[in-house]
Amino acid sequence: MKSLSILLSLISFVVATPLSSSSQEQLFFNADGATYPGFNLDLTALRLVEMEGQAPVWVTELEKIKLKAEGINFFDITEAQDLSSSARVSLKTNYVFHAPNATERVKPILKTLSMEGPKENLKKFSSFRTRYYRSDTGKESQAWLLSKISQITAEHASKSLRRLIALTEFTHPWGQNTIIVRINGSSTDDDGVIIIGAHQDSTNMWPFLPAPGADDDGSGSVSILEAYRGLIAADFHPVRTVEFHWYSAEEGGLLGSQAVAKDYRSRSVNVIAMSQFDMTAWVKRGTREEVGIITDFTDPSLTKFNMDIVDTYLDIPYVLTKCGYACSDHASWRKAGYPSVFTIESTFENSNKHIHSANDRIDISDEFSFPHMLEFSKLAVAFAVELGGWSKTD
Repeated sequence: MKSLSILLSLISFVVATPLSSSSQEQLFFNADGATYPGFNLDLTALRLVEMEGQAPVWVTELEKIKLKAEGINFFDITEAQDLSSSARVSLKTNYVFHAPNATERVKPILKTLSMEGPKENLKKFSSFRTRYYRSDTGKESQAWLLSKISQITAEHASKSLRRLIALTEFTHPWGQNTIIVRINGSSTDDDGVIIIGAHQDSTNMWPFLPAPGADDDGSGSVSILEAYRGLIAADFHPVRTVEFHWYSAEEGGLLGSQAVAKDYRSRSVNVIAMSQFDMTAWVKRGTREEVGIITDFTDPSLTKFNMDIVDTYLDIPYVLTKCGYACSDHASWRKAGYPSVFTIESTFENSNKHIHSANDRIDISDEFSFPHMLEFSKLAVAFAVELGGWSKTD
């Protein structure tokens, strides 16, 4: 009965929420709850979730949805219960982040970055009915993104660089896989890895409804994709390995990034720095355009380095802000013991309020800004070159 009451309250919430006329769709109910073609989600399945300052608790998938609708952040640790304990193993290197010093390499690449690719890519990426990680269209959107990354690599990477690039799917049981692009470093004695990430999935507060996810996190996904394009077009041969990650199931409790971080931790991968890009498009009307740098649940030293990168390479200033516990995929890496940072479109208070709805669209407002997204592509390029280095043999 408790689950039924939660279901009814959520349905009431959805019915009361205004949607565009194009997103009014029929919902189908049976005696046991709701059934939805194109989704693989059992609302009664039990999941172990961890909220800030509380012991993990078992809840149903339906109760997880309610937590998210109430704005409560959490890890779904069902498959990653030992992630925190693994972090107690000491890292190989206590890396000291230097002041930015690769301007001669970085600035020419920044001039080649464009809004055209991100516009085209985000138009397509946000056209899927939803990118929910347990939906058929979530699998389709992941397959499209994988093919787009492959196409960009084939078109822009030199033959010598293509030999260093590996494009893989990190498989998950729910079907939508995390995508990882690895540019192998040239060093024979430095096994450090630099990670730049975004999450590819989207959700509506009631996940069976349309969720174009243009800003959350289509914007971050195509921002780092443009950074990747710019780097390989410049024939970037890093000293340290640089990886780009597009995580699945962030909206389900950071499931995809936890799985990847757990795997890296188990293999003692020496991740020096991880930077998350989640929501990069919104400039609230009447506010100053700025880059929001998250200061809670992030690495202080790497956060300071991120500030220096913004000051050195971007055309807009940063502002310090907070987003709370388990608010995006950087939290999975921090939990695994790796230095991580998170950069967002503005202060958390001024960020896009249309997310997790059918109105998270490119055309919802002129506050959705591709020039603003371009600043985040610049940030990703600078992060990769400054920390990855550039091989002198290329």
